[in-house]
Amino acid sequence: MIHVEKPTVEKLDGLKVSSWNIWEKEISEFPWFYDEKEICYILEGEVIVTPEGGQPVRFGKGDLVTFDQGLHCNWNILSPIRKHYKFGD
Repeated sequence: MIHVEKPTVEKLDGLKVSSWNIWEKEISEFPWFYDEKEICYILEGEVIVTPEGGQPVRFGKGDLVTFDQGLHCNWNILSPIRKHYKFGD
């Protein structure tokens, strides 16, 4: 499952998002498997992630996105992505 929300500044501060690592990727498409939960905050870019057997989920700058452990999906990066991310709980 993929959960997308527009977080408040307070929520981002509470999660300490600014201390998380940053990942960047150019326009591309690739399969991905989450062997653990990931939460990320999108700083730049736009993406469509399609879960295996599910409906596409579109998100971009300003979104806080959670990917459940065990998710098989396909990433389609529409414009270069830059995100803070954290794996695990």
